[in-house]
Amino acid sequence: MPDTLLHSDLQHPLITNVYRGKVRDVYTLSDGRIILVASDRISAFDVVLPRGIPHKGQVLSQLSWHMLQATAHVAPNWTIAQPDPNVVIGHACSTVKVEMVVRGYLAGHAWRTYQSGERVLCGATMPDGMRENDRFPEPIITPSTKADVGHDEDISPAEILERGLCTYEEWATMSRYALALFAEGTRIAAERGLLLVDTKYEFGRSADGRILLIDEIHTPDSSRYFYAEGYAERQAAGERQKQLSKEFVREWLIAGGFMGKEGQQVPTMDDAFVQSVTDRYVELYERITGEAFVPAPTEDIAVRVQQAVNAYLG
Repeated sequence: MPDTLLHSDLQHPLITNVYRGKVRDVYTLSDGRIILVASDRISAFDVVLPRGIPHKGQVLSQLSWHMLQATAHVAPNWTIAQPDPNVVIGHACSTVKVEMVVRGYLAGHAWRTYQSGERVLCGATMPDGMRENDRFPEPIITPSTKADVGHDEDISPAEILERGLCTYEEWATMSRYALALFAEGTRIAAERGLLLVDTKYEFGRSADGRILLIDEIHTPDSSRYFYAEGYAERQAAGERQKQLSKEFVREWLIAGGFMGKEGQQVPTMDDAFVQSVTDRYVELYERITGEAFVPAPTEDIAVRVQQAVNAYLG
């Protein structure tokens, strides 16, 4: 198996702080920029799994960069440069502690909520008479709190404003951007034979007070896709939809008795399973971008990343 990047340790005089998320390492610079290093870690149910996935960080970083540049005319974002396949440098922002989850289809968490008899999710109404994976009449926004640790929680727009997580004007701006981004993501996916089912967007406040799109967008970690070909036929026959997302990892974990709860053990991730995850990520990259994926050298990824950052920052 190729080597993986599980941990970065960038060194540079401009670095003032480091935050390590489940998948990314974020370095704050003294000049108002940040460096985001996408590792090969993979998480599910808010738990980092024990093995890295070869090339996953590169796929996520390059795909997110591609999509952020393709949607910059729709919503302003944080990016400035990509000096290495695993690295993006951009404007530092204070994170709005709300994830803007946009759903175009009744799938995943929305379906589980619907199946329980509920028809309102995070303040958004879901029509009666729908089946799993049916398309909503219009995309809905079902926000969640952005937790620093542990699980994110469902929350309604009214609760967001009551708790002071953002102002009404910020909420209106994020909602407008989220729906416009989802529409553009849907258009791009359709050109590649895919349906953008649901996704999440995160926003931050820049130093000059603007709301900017931050983090990644339209990647297999943040989004769910269906194959467009055969979708209608599978729905009519009541069959499962073919997905291109990280959901298959969650399903594999569930089948192995793991859902992130205390006392549960992660099933053994053998080489064959790890390779299958890499293959899925690469497939989505190629489907979305229309370009062949070119793996970067993996002999010593941490050194490669450090050298690229040094060359860019000087």
